[in-house]
Amino acid sequence: MLAIFDLDGVIVTTDEYHYQAWKSIAEKNGMTFDRELNHKLRGVSRRESLEIILAHNSRSFAEEEILKMLEEKNGRYVELLENLTPSDILPGVNELLGSLESAGWLKAIGSSSKNATAILKKLGLFDRFDTVVDGNHISNSKPDPEVFLLGAEKLSQNPDTCIVFEDAQAGIEAALAAGMTAVGVGDLKLDNCTVQYRTLEGVTVSDLLRLNLKGAIN
Repeated sequence: MLAIFDLDGVIVTTDEYHYQAWKSIAEKNGMTFDRELNHKLRGVSRRESLEIILAHNSRSFAEEEILKMLEEKNGRYVELLENLTPSDILPGVNELLGSLESAGWLKAIGSSSKNATAILKKLGLFDRFDTVVDGNHISNSKPDPEVFLLGAEKLSQNPDTCIVFEDAQAGIEAALAAGMTAVGVGDLKLDNCTVQYRTLEGVTVSDLLRLNLKGAIN
């Protein structure tokens, strides 16, 4: 069995850092950006996030300006990531990883972020995953299933033996499109997942093996 974890919102929350970075870029370029709009960027790539912001503001920029904004946003975000420590790991993550290791499961990260490896190293978690697939390895962002299918392929696993943990609707749809079991995480209501947990605290391997449950939220 293979457990594939989205990173932001499942393993750690860097949503505030994304918000601060995007807000600085938006304001610098005369655009509005708030937390509601920030929520719409969950699970999508940096380029697509900027496209959403531009559409929200009915603005367009030359390609050169867009690339500059993307570079500046990432630079600001990476600066903020320096604040991350292992204490930022979300509740239940370490315990669940330990249980999966004891049960002989494979573990992967499937994230649209291009900074996934750096984040995992800051958290001290990089070596606990058998593979990391992120925005540097894919051409299509969620809800396209590419990131999850590539993770399964790298570890020679069939999609029907994979369970995906996601906090965003785009990620849930990507998992389902990949033919995998989708587990929702967080308070945001997620449609079509087999089960949703508010946090991973208390989740066990036995729980995962009983995922014939439909629409439950614990």
